Amino acid sequence: MSIESRLAELGLTLPDVAAPVAAYQPAVRSGRYVYTAGQLPFVDGALPTTGKVGAGDGLVDPADATELAGICALNALAAVHSVAGTLEGARIVKVTGFVASDPSFTGQPAVLNGASELLGTIFGDAGTHARSAVGVAVLPLDAPVEVELIVELAD
Repeated sequence: MSIESRLAELGLTLPDVAAPVAAYQPAVRSGRYVYTAGQLPFVDGALPTTGKVGAGDGLVDPADATELAGICALNALAAVHSVAGTLEGARIVKVTGFVASDPSFTGQPAVLNGASELLGTIFGDAGTHARSAVGVAVLPLDAPVEVELIVELAD
């Protein structure tokens, strides 16, 4: 099954690539690899929520942050598609995720599962990847999560 067919089956479409908020490109191709910039969970050009992830009043619920990580991954795939022209035959090599966290929050890996599991669902075995999940004090625009990818393209 093609990646486009798989996305449609899952009810997903690649969004428009978010315009950079500083001096960088959303994705750069080098040979068979595409490296994405960190992608925020923009939906229709806006962040659905902002703030730190954790448990308690005024914090982003970890389950919501997990969903946002999946949105980040979909945005990163759109960036890959924008420079590669296709996702067919692609393999996800590395996912790096950043979670703006309350100091007591240690569930960053679970939050990043939102990205990892979505990529596995879309790509199957080609979505299995290495990953880093990093807690940080703050992210651009006060986003709760940010995801970047390294993707190997087919010959």
